[in-house]
Amino acid sequence: MMWFGWGKWWMTISMVLFWVAIIALVAWGFRSFGPGVDDGAERPRRILEERFARGEIDEQELSRRLQTLSGG
Repeated sequence: MMWFGWGKWWMTISMVLFWVAIIALVAWGFRSFGPGVDDGAERPRRILEERFARGEIDEQELSRRLQTLSGG
């Protein structure tokens, strides 16, 4: 009969851990796959590379602007 008291506490602790794990998993999912997740430092570089891929700027312009972004 001593285990009955421990079983009740074990169920409470396991339920709390279960819900903490579920909330952490959902938060990780939103952070990893959600909209608006972007590193601010990489965004200008990505925009320049997209413009180059579309043909809006040439290779020299891309190189010049990337050099400006890197501080060189």
